Amino acid sequence: MEKLKINIVIAGRTYPLSVNNIKEEEGMRKAATAINKLISMYEQNYAVSDKQDVLAMSALQFASKLEMLSLNKNDTNEEEIKKLNELTNLVSEHLK
Repeated sequence: MEKLKINIVIAGRTYPLSVNNIKEEEGMRKAATAINKLISMYEQNYAVSDKQDVLAMSALQFASKLEMLSLNKNDTNEEEIKKLNELTNLVSEHLK
């Protein structure tokens, strides 16, 4: 399968990318749009003199959201495992 060549613009710079399919292209374009919106928000609300500072804050924002999702998922998994173990113990005791 031939890769699709696309151009993504982030903070006024164009980045040529290769993607595997239309779905991946859509994901890349949506991500670029979200990054550009966040950059605009930081530039409007804070006295930012350097694009690198805005990009760093944007990267931190997205990375922290990803980490929070991961932590919440792990917490949920631990709770589910605990409840499953409790149910298993109850069933085992009932069957004795």
